Amino acid sequence: MYLTLSIILMAAVTYLIRALPLCLFNKQIRSPWIKSFLHYMPYAVLASMTIPAIFYSTSDIRSAICGLIAGSVLAFFNRGLMLTAAGAVAAVYIAELFL
Repeated sequence: MYLTLSIILMAAVTYLIRALPLCLFNKQIRSPWIKSFLHYMPYAVLASMTIPAIFYSTSDIRSAICGLIAGSVLAFFNRGLMLTAAGAVAAVYIAELFL
């Protein structure tokens, strides 16, 4: 019973978060500040979930920093997702060999 109630409650909360803006905002949003806020929100949420996971995913924080730097540099130069991920993993692997 507890599991069923928990699933129903989580589904309701998730649905409300997604459906409420559709019900509240009938007109097009014209405020540049709100548009900018909504535009950058997915990137901020992704970064807030990813950055802590990067630092706690390796045995040494220095190798995590090496992987973060390598991935950031490759992403800055517009390399593909696979190359960026592979470069970050390779940097962590090499750093772990020397640490």
